[in-house]
Amino acid sequence: GAGRGGACGGMIRPQLSKEKIEGCHICTSVTPGEPQVLLGKDKAFTYDFVFDLDTWQEQIYSTCVNKLIEGCFEGYNATVLAYGQTGAGKTYTMGTGFDMATSEEEQGIIPRAIAHLFAGIAERKRRAQEQGLAGPEFKVSAQFLELYNEEILDLFDCTRDPDARHRRSNIKIHEDANGGIYTTGVTSRLIHSQEELIQCLKQGALSRTTASTQMNVQSSRSHAIFTIHLCQMRVCAQPDLVNEVSGLPEGTAPANEYETLTAKFHFVDLAGSERLKRTGATGERAKEGISINCGLLALGNVISALGDQSKKVVHVPYRDSKLTRLLQDSLGGNSQTIMIACVSPSDRDFMETLNTLKYANRARNIKNKVVVNQDKTSQQISALRAEIARLQMELMEYKAGKRVIGEDGAEGYSDLFRENAMLQKENSALRLRVKAMQEAIDAINNRVTQLMSQEANLLLAKAGDGNEAIGALIQNYIREIEELRTKLLESEAMNESLRRSLSRASARSPYSLGASSAAPAFGGSPAGSMEDATEVIRRAKQDLERLKKKEVRQRRKRLGPPMVLVAQEEEERDESGCEEEEGREDEDEDSGSEESLVDSDSDPEEKEVNFQADLADLTCEIEIKQKLIDELENSQRRLQTLKHQYEEKLILLQNKIRDTQLERDRVLQNLSTMECYTEEKANKIKADYEKRLREMNRDLQKLQAAQKEHARLLKNQSRYERELKKLQAEVAEMKKAKVALMKQMREEQQRRRLVETKRNREIAQLKKEQRRQEFQIRALESQKRQQEMVLRRKTQEVSALRRLAKPMSERAAGRAGLKPAMLDSGAEVSASTTSSEAESGARSVSSIVRQWNRKINHFLGDHPAPTAHSTRPARKKFQKKGASQSFSKAARLKWQSLERRIIDIVMQRMTIVNLEADMERLIKKREELFLLQEALRRKRERLQAESPEEEKGLQELAEEIEVLAANIDYINDSITDCQATIVQLEETKEELDSTDTSVVISSCSLAEARLLLDNFLKASIDKGLQVAQKEAQIRLLEGRLRQTDMAGSSQNHLLLDALREKAEAHPELQALIYNVQQGTGGSLSSLRFLLSFSQSFTMKGSTSHDDFKFKGEPKLSAQMKAVSAECLGPPLDISTKNITKSLASLVEIKEDGVGFSIRDPYHRDKVSRTVSLPTRGSTFPRQSRGTETSPLTRRKSYDRGQPIRSTDVGFTPPSSPPTRPRNDRNVFSRLTSNQSQGSALDKSDDSDSSLSEVLRGTISPVGGAKGARTAPLQCVSMAEGHTKPILCLDATDELLFTGSKDRSCKMWNLVTGQEIAALKGHPNNVVSIKHCSHSGLVFSVSTSYIKVWDIRDSAKCIRTLTSSGQVISGDACAATSTRAITSAQGEHQINQIALSPSGTMLYAASGNAVRIWELSRFQPIGKLTGHIGPVMCLTVTQTASQHDLVVTGSKDHYVKMFELGDCVTGTIGPTHNFEPPHYDGIECLSIQGDILFSGSRDNGIKKWDLDQQELIQQIPNAHKDWVCALAFVPGRPMLLSACRAGVIKVWNVDNFTPIGEIKGHDSPINAICTNAKHIFTASSDCRVKLWNYVPGLTPCLPRRVLAIKGRATTLP
Repeated sequence: GAGRGGACGGMIRPQLSKEKIEGCHICTSVTPGEPQVLLGKDKAFTYDFVFDLDTWQEQIYSTCVNKLIEGCFEGYNATVLAYGQTGAGKTYTMGTGFDMATSEEEQGIIPRAIAHLFAGIAERKRRAQEQGLAGPEFKVSAQFLELYNEEILDLFDCTRDPDARHRRSNIKIHEDANGGIYTTGVTSRLIHSQEELIQCLKQGALSRTTASTQMNVQSSRSHAIFTIHLCQMRVCAQPDLVNEVSGLPEGTAPANEYETLTAKFHFVDLAGSERLKRTGATGERAKEGISINCGLLALGNVISALGDQSKKVVHVPYRDSKLTRLLQDSLGGNSQTIMIACVSPSDRDFMETLNTLKYANRARNIKNKVVVNQDKTSQQISALRAEIARLQMELMEYKAGKRVIGEDGAEGYSDLFRENAMLQKENSALRLRVKAMQEAIDAINNRVTQLMSQEANLLLAKAGDGNEAIGALIQNYIREIEELRTKLLESEAMNESLRRSLSRASARSPYSLGASSAAPAFGGSPAGSMEDATEVIRRAKQDLERLKKKEVRQRRKRLGPPMVLVAQEEEERDESGCEEEEGREDEDEDSGSEESLVDSDSDPEEKEVNFQADLADLTCEIEIKQKLIDELENSQRRLQTLKHQYEEKLILLQNKIRDTQLERDRVLQNLSTMECYTEEKANKIKADYEKRLREMNRDLQKLQAAQKEHARLLKNQSRYERELKKLQAEVAEMKKAKVALMKQMREEQQRRRLVETKRNREIAQLKKEQRRQEFQIRALESQKRQQEMVLRRKTQEVSALRRLAKPMSERAAGRAGLKPAMLDSGAEVSASTTSSEAESGARSVSSIVRQWNRKINHFLGDHPAPTAHSTRPARKKFQKKGASQSFSKAARLKWQSLERRIIDIVMQRMTIVNLEADMERLIKKREELFLLQEALRRKRERLQAESPEEEKGLQELAEEIEVLAANIDYINDSITDCQATIVQLEETKEELDSTDTSVVISSCSLAEARLLLDNFLKASIDKGLQVAQKEAQIRLLEGRLRQTDMAGSSQNHLLLDALREKAEAHPELQALIYNVQQGTGGSLSSLRFLLSFSQSFTMKGSTSHDDFKFKGEPKLSAQMKAVSAECLGPPLDISTKNITKSLASLVEIKEDGVGFSIRDPYHRDKVSRTVSLPTRGSTFPRQSRGTETSPLTRRKSYDRGQPIRSTDVGFTPPSSPPTRPRNDRNVFSRLTSNQSQGSALDKSDDSDSSLSEVLRGTISPVGGAKGARTAPLQCVSMAEGHTKPILCLDATDELLFTGSKDRSCKMWNLVTGQEIAALKGHPNNVVSIKHCSHSGLVFSVSTSYIKVWDIRDSAKCIRTLTSSGQVISGDACAATSTRAITSAQGEHQINQIALSPSGTMLYAASGNAVRIWELSRFQPIGKLTGHIGPVMCLTVTQTASQHDLVVTGSKDHYVKMFELGDCVTGTIGPTHNFEPPHYDGIECLSIQGDILFSGSRDNGIKKWDLDQQELIQQIPNAHKDWVCALAFVPGRPMLLSACRAGVIKVWNVDNFTPIGEIKGHDSPINAICTNAKHIFTASSDCRVKLWNYVPGLTPCLPRRVLAIKGRATTLP
């Protein structure tokens, strides 16, 4: 019973009611009729058995364990292992959970096995008794061990203290001489009955350690091994052959010989693998969980080592854990092992299920070597018996002549044996045929009898004396006659065949001895020779007939390739060959093999052609011989006919002679009696006789000639006979040659087939290797891209930090005034650890950079490198300096491969961990939604029961339930996607595992190993340093957080004091303050509510928001606003939060607030902006009290080094300090001058501004500047009101929508030039805004949310859509007062949205994909995928067939096109990929008709044809900076492009030539849009400019001419 002693089964438990309540889906399925488990959508695992949810225990037992118990009776060891996560049903399957009463059908494996064992014992005893043999003796003993925290405990030990389970046990594990494992110090109980064993099992099971965890109420906290030892002594079975040969006298029975068989059966109930975060285990439970997982890890390592197909692993780590040591026999040893993998079907346990199935899949590869456990004597006896039986068989074969010894001494089977086998085969076939013919004859006889009796009856009827009795009698007679006739024919045929065999025996000597001996035989007896000749011809004909038939039959069968077919025919034809042919064949074979050796290098096709030619020649010769034989036969036939004719003639002549003699006698008699005898009469008679005599003589001569001819022919016949024999011998030889040739061809073909399969295998291996390499190349490319991105980002960060670290630039100093800027107390504080966020951020990052430098210098003993380069990982430095120069190339390559492998593994594990986290988050979300849904359902039922007429309420509830159901469905889809991705990653991980690190390490020399170790030490120091830095940063941030909390609480107190002061005049406010203090202790949200309440009081007096002035407002309200502006934001600059600072800023506003008017356009410009505080990460100098430039001028001078120009606006700031040292302008200029040039499209600014607004924005007209322009655009108006850069805009003919970094959107009336409404409450920058003219909805995008606003009656957020596809009713972000820098887990930043022309679909670019939303139901219906980088921009148009055509541009440099059909669902791939790509990320796209333009960060614009899907033209450096926006001039074939430098260019669409350019803004332009009249540009200078196209302004001249003629002017 050696071979594979292991099998693997998968058992899927049913879902628990808790899982059903929490809405868990089933993620497993079983392929019907196949032992295959499908996990997720398409990951299949195949095992020996699979049991689905509805399988009963009985089925599991009968399929898996039944045969193992039967094997125990034959002396084979067995093991059943139950493995799986906690709560997967292992204890239930094994049947060791006796704490609950179970019915008989729910009994587990162990109770059933015990019953089976004792039933088997009883059955074997009874059978022996019936046969009158001595009954077998059985001895059953049991052990029950528990492995708890790596200590072996004896569950049968009654003296053991249950509380002393932490003490070391005295049980030891040993290995015997044969490698078997046994334990000492374990209680072994002798068992006599089934009930006793069950009782022992119960007692042990109840002593076992169990505890409750969050995943399982009764979780096993230890591994249990229940072992049954079976010892049986039985009578040996006596083989029959021994009795024949043994010299026992007849009648004496041999003495009984006994054998002793032992077997042990392990039932292993492993504790479940568990994750502490899911089980919620702490303290003792957590230690147990860790110990359990350690044991299972060791078991997994053993399974991996044993199941390793490549056989690279030499050592199997059995000694890593006591569990694996105890199960050493069962795993790869002497035991039949079944592993039952118990899994949960719920998607909540997807990861655990996947790992369990992978574990079991590895276990399938283990091959156990199973042998019978006999005692030594029994083993020896059985071995000797087997040897005797084998030798007796061989002896019999020698006696029977079946075996022969060849000349070279080699044994083989004789030809007679082979021939005999063939003849027996033929004989059986003939028997069948005879039987069939007999049946046919019987049927024909019956038919003949019937017909003849009918005929006789008809005759009798005609005669008129017909009678039934007579008819029956006739029929019986006829039947008897027919039967007798048949028997007669049979006996005649037998007689004939016997006669033939007799004649063949007599003629064998001449036939076999050839021509020399045949001649006398023929000469001796011509009649005999003729018979022989006919016999020979008949045999030749029979042979040929048989061969022809076989050939036809073979051709019909067509079983194989033509070569093999012919070979089979010829083999069959040659069955009639005799011994000399065999010898000849051997010679031919030898020569053939020599030829084949010679030709083996030549082309196989050529050989085949040669073989075919030889075969054709042979067949041709055989045909010629056949014709000769036919001719001989024909001549034989002619001879026979002639013979017959002559014999007939002879008889006739003899008759004639006799008649003549008789006549002569009669005549003589007549003559004597004749009386009147005349001479005339006599003459007449004489003449008559003479005449007759002459005739007779003539006949005689003829006959003599014929006789001579006949004698000659007889002579010829012997010659023909000789020729016939010679020809037959030649035919036989040719056949032999043909067979040899066929054999050679077959061998050659076999050889060629082997070569071909080998070559195919090699090709397949190469292809596999190529695939693996391609995969690695892709992985490395993506890794390289990521590294480049990281490097670029780090370089940018370092350069930014360098700028910050430098002293103040001259420009900033000039702006601050001539005096050096003096730091006040707040600024001094910022230099310490409690510095402002910006400076501390800079300090911490620059300190990190310095530490990197120090570290690298320390390692390399080199001078400090430039800061920008020092941020590169240190390991790359190692390869260039110092120690690395002594690297041998091989060692360096090995180190690189190991490093790559480690990075791959880390990246993959991180990805899987992130996916798991996403999945867990989604599952938690689903549970929450399920509970909510249940609550709503209950509420609806209650409402239906109480007031069924309340239709509106019921409808609302139904809608909410529907929305929840849709969300749950979506979450389920997301979970499925996660699972599919995890499975895919696991597969690639397995592919990566093929290049194992152990191979690299094992192939190292000592020197290489030292270098590798050195590198690993350096790398670990590196990582340790990084970890320490991160921890330091975390501590720093925690400290800051505490400070922020303290500052926040002090500001709350300040606010409350201010409110109390205000509340003296308003008792309602006083009451509210009291309630707030009582209820929440002055929490921030309550204070916000109070602030809004107090502001409503102060606003009551003003007539409208538009002409609201500071002048009419009490002093305190300004103070309140400033305080609210500062406090309602997120944690801000710590220096600003200093209380004295806050008070100072309050004083500034309060003092000058009263006399502030907005009639002056300059002042209106400033006041119409909301208050903004300094941003994190950018510092600016304090404003001095000395001379100042105009804030407007200052605001324009963004470009570093640009001279300050005078403006056309008639306001000049005073040259000397004003009377009041702190004026309001100073505050505003300070608060608004924090814009810095940079990527406006870097849409994740960490800064924040206040949410309270001072005044609404306005659109003011702009006077045209004098002088010619270089582009046909004229700025007509300017919209101001945002406090941060404007990132996006959209416009209709009446309305303009803008979105900004100040976390708000504004809606402007283009007719009145006023801001209508502000859409607030965004978590971060608003990066995209779109207005749907069909539905009147506005969509704004911030971080991972799309807010849907209904602006028809009031600007209200009605839905929030998330990037992951969830729909939240109302405003999900309303509660976020602070800026959210990061997205929620599982969400992605949405970069842009687009609406379909029909207004039914919304496309949102989030991450690497575009999600499609159906706006009628607000449901996600699909995804556009295909990019490998984030999708930065997209645009939508319609095809001729009214289908949406979506074009996307990504950071991966590619533009892709997606054409969507009528039914849009699921994941959709691109219909076209535009080649060649840009050199950097795509920033903007625009479509007009069939022409697409794409603008990129590579400063270039490309023009594509959408119909032909090809590049038409490209301008590589269309701008000097990133191309940020593209649009078309309304109603004209002109393209507008804007860049990060603030330049707008106009191009002719048809030939893509430049028309002109203009400096539109001094800051980056972030977006362009158009309506029927205007062009709108949004910029980082917080303004939107409105432009008109003026055709007459610019002649279409080349740019060079324009540059000469025009004067350089800029618009305000």
